Amino acid sequence: MGLHLTGWMLLAGLALTAAAPAKYPWKREVTECNPLVIGHRGASGYVPEHTLGSYALAITMGADYIEPDLVMTKDGQLIARHDNELGLTTDVSEHPEFASRRKNQTVDGNEITGWFTEDFTLEEIKTLRAIERIPDIRPGNARLNGAFAIPTFQEIIDLAKSMQLSMQRVIGIYPEIKHSTHFKNLGLPMEQLVVNTLHNNGYRGRQAPIYIQSFEMSNLKELKKMTKLRLLQLYESDKSLKPFDQVGLPNGLTYGDMSTPEGLKKVANYAYAVGPDKSYIIPRDSDNRLGQPTSFVQDAHAAGLKVHPYTFRAENTFLPSEFRNGDSSTATGDLRSEIRVYLEAGIDGLFSDQPDIPVRLRDPCKL
Repeated sequence: MGLHLTGWMLLAGLALTAAAPAKYPWKREVTECNPLVIGHRGASGYVPEHTLGSYALAITMGADYIEPDLVMTKDGQLIARHDNELGLTTDVSEHPEFASRRKNQTVDGNEITGWFTEDFTLEEIKTLRAIERIPDIRPGNARLNGAFAIPTFQEIIDLAKSMQLSMQRVIGIYPEIKHSTHFKNLGLPMEQLVVNTLHNNGYRGRQAPIYIQSFEMSNLKELKKMTKLRLLQLYESDKSLKPFDQVGLPNGLTYGDMSTPEGLKKVANYAYAVGPDKSYIIPRDSDNRLGQPTSFVQDAHAAGLKVHPYTFRAENTFLPSEFRNGDSSTATGDLRSEIRVYLEAGIDGLFSDQPDIPVRLRDPCKL
């Protein structure tokens, strides 16, 4: 009897992270696949997100890029978590030694109760184990609770470099800087540290397989002065919202302002690509079915921007009504057909929790 998928994935993650990392000689412009497939938080539809196991599985499935969300520790270390609050994605609540660190605080205008990465050193973070963030929707993932530690940004880079040697193809990294203003206000700015980490690992210039993304604007403009690596402006689903660094400014832009033809031209002054919520491209109607495509993709392309929407997920709860399979929130529907509609709308890439599905859907691709 062979090992099941989880067994192979665990062995791959352990073996490959033990391999010595090596720099890849970027000698030419990287030719990107169409659509580009970004493993959203790894292969988070199959394995708890932001773990080395999730990233390794995404790479094995053929993802072109893996996406770590980056936050900071108390001692200034970059780690991968969806948010700086640890309660939803780690077993911190089961550690009595950290009970006193549970607190209320405001992050990007939202009041949150929990445990926060900025109150922990990396050594303390390494005593925690990852858990599934949405176990009601992904109960299978929850069976892997406790299997993985919380990875650093450097460990993710090491994994990608090790696996691209064994896979014989380029593997890109697509980091998101989370809560930039919040961490700056704490004296823990991330931008220069992210750039230094990437540069020190040999990633320089537009030819490198890197995108740095953020929902804020000011930090992307700062990054434009720090590096020639490609930058992506993210867009919240609610167009009336402002990037947090724009809140309170008299002329602060909303995401809706940034999605107009003129707004996209301004974004193109500092970004290479845009990452909108899928609804910017094809909104849903009152029956939760896909409506008619907007002009967003065409307007972005006219401004010289690539378009990488988020997030394509196979579970019913995330799919339009016409692509669902029954009524169970945990059942998987027809993600392939949803992706086809967006491909027809002209997107250049996509973020997916199940990267194997878009990889199988597109034509064979060689980087």
